[in-house]
Amino acid sequence: MQKLIPAKLQKGDEIRVIAPSISMKVIGDDCRKIAKERFEAMGLKVSFGKHTLEEEFNMFASSDVFNRADDIMEAFLDKNVKAIFTILGGFNSNQILPFLDYEVIKNNPKILCGYSDITALLSAIEAKTGLVTFYGPHYSSIGMKKGNEYTLDMLEKVLFEGESELKISDEWSDDLWFKDQENRDFIKNEGWWVLQNGNAKGELKGGNLSTLILLNGTPYQPYFAQNTILMIEECNYSSADDKEFLRQFQALAQRDDFANIKAILIGRFQKASNMTKEKLKFMIDYIPQLKGLPIIANLDFGHTTPIATLPVGGMCEINNGKIKVWW
Repeated sequence: MQKLIPAKLQKGDEIRVIAPSISMKVIGDDCRKIAKERFEAMGLKVSFGKHTLEEEFNMFASSDVFNRADDIMEAFLDKNVKAIFTILGGFNSNQILPFLDYEVIKNNPKILCGYSDITALLSAIEAKTGLVTFYGPHYSSIGMKKGNEYTLDMLEKVLFEGESELKISDEWSDDLWFKDQENRDFIKNEGWWVLQNGNAKGELKGGNLSTLILLNGTPYQPYFAQNTILMIEECNYSSADDKEFLRQFQALAQRDDFANIKAILIGRFQKASNMTKEKLKFMIDYIPQLKGLPIIANLDFGHTTPIATLPVGGMCEINNGKIKVWW
């Protein structure tokens, strides 16, 4: 499928905030206020989907599937909107996929950014239309008061300039910052884990691993073309989740088109997973399909902060320990 490139952001542009999964109701007023002020400081106008505060589907703290789909389609159809940001992740954005008009999206390409459960939305739209989407911070992520400089800098470089070299953050966090914006726990970054050496260049695909697996065998499954670079991360709340990560990774590696993968980037694991470089290296060695591939882990994307912005369907190059993305 031909790649579809949205316009880069410019000062004066309007962004639309939507809730494809969890409602904005769960986000505190201080977080909403800071996020809006931060986007406005970038020279952007902020508007919200009509159904962002609804919470009708109580099991997942989200609104009706058709209302969520309507907010997405309305954002793509609005000529004033140049980028769409999701409020938060969750568990059910894949429910929306059959109710989107992909032809309309294809004819109205624009930036779409989010992560975690939003992997389903980003990957499906890229798979069905060729539109480059962005695995990056939610609207709520921008509302973090402290320790957000890396996230903001990377977001601006990628969405306004169209390219960036990934850097190693000085420190990272995995605390409940949204409950206490003042008392934070920051951890010194030990740097990237180079598990298997090598260079590669290709199209970037992936996102949250468990959400990506949900798309296998569906019409929304992203295709790994020749020279694909795979990025994956996982939400890990306990050390027991490492077995789940391993078997899901193995399931992904058993796809026929996995043979086209030329390198793998892995986002940082959460503290509760107790993941170490040695344990992850053992898991990588356990999957035969990964032999010989350049693999770098402990990168700044996923369920810890700060969060890099990465173009799904865009380009990535790993060259002598440096990682560059562009679209």
